[in-house]
Order: sequence, then C-alpha cells, then structure tokens
Amino acid sequence: MARTATVERNTKETQIRISLNLDGSGKADIHTGIGFFDHMLNGFARHGLFDLSVSVTGDLEVDCHHSIEDAGIVLGTAIKEAVGDKKGIRRYGSLLLPMDETLAMCAIDLSGRPYLVFDADFKGERCGDMDTQMAKEFFYAISYSAGMNLHLKCLYGENDHHKMEAMFKAFGKALDQATQFDPRIVDVLSTKGSL
Repeated sequence: MARTATVERNTKETQIRISLNLDGSGKADIHTGIGFFDHMLNGFARHGLFDLSVSVTGDLEVDCHHSIEDAGIVLGTAIKEAVGDKKGIRRYGSLLLPMDETLAMCAIDLSGRPYLVFDADFKGERCGDMDTQMAKEFFYAISYSAGMNLHLKCLYGENDHHKMEAMFKAFGKALDQATQFDPRIVDVLSTKGSL
C-alpha cells in the first residue's frame, strides 16, 4: 500500500503544493523561491529517503516568513496523511547527526500529540536568503500539523549552515526511522490502543 500524500494550501500570502512518498528513494523536486530553504528540504528528502515535491509561490517581497511557515504546515499535513493509521510502525525515531564541527540531535514520537522543543543558537540573522529564526517556525508548524512530538537540538557547532543542515538531515533520518514498519508490531504501538 502506497504511503503517499499530496496537499495543497492556498492563501492570499502563499500558494503551496507538496507531494510526499514515505517509501521513496530520496528524489526531490523543490521550488520555494528561497534557495537555502530548497537546499534544506533537499537534504531532508535525500537523507530520509523520501520522494518529495514542493512548489511554493509566496510573498517574498515581504520576507521569507509566510513561505517557510506555510510550507511547514503543508508538509506536516502531508506527513500525517501519508503515515495513515500508524498500525505496525515504530512510532519513535531518533538520531545524532554529525556534520563537520556540528552535532545535531532529533527525536520524534508520532503520538498524535503536537509538541516542539527546539534548541539551537545561530550566530547570523540568515543563511543565504533564509532567516535563521525561521528554522524554529518551520519545525513548529510541522509538529503541530503532523501531530508529532519533535525535539531538535544542536549540541554544538560553529557554522550556521552546518547547524541548520545537520538539523534538517537529522529530522529526515529520525522521521524515516519512526515511520518504518516492524513486523512485531501488529496494531499501533500504544498501551491506549490508539494514537
């Protein structure tokens, strides 16, 4: 059974379409109008082994905020739809990811309960054309629209590019882990009987 979703969201500020295949091979077709954000989403897809198509038209004449936040809302919704009823999946995923001098951690629980813990300090105001403070806004939007408990932390590092990229890649790897099937799990992995 294909675990895919295509989600569209259109407002006066943004027009977004995202297609996601959780059981892909890491193919990405990303066009957000924000070069550095495209680079981050490519890393997420490639290292999570997701097939991901993202098309964003946003009010970049204002700034990158609406485009990135709304992309998080749509991607989180696509993750939730593609995961489906969560029967047989591992539910939890975590990873420590090194990138040169940087070490980032991501831990995920696909519990249905949204919560974000984000701990990263950036030295600059932006990486390329992406405001560094938008990383937290993006992951907040994902956690709430996907119903995901998401913890992201940059344990240490010097270069903002490396910090951000390590976090996006760690998120991809942890999400891949959490969405994998385990033959020992016959229903949902919960004492409550539902997620």
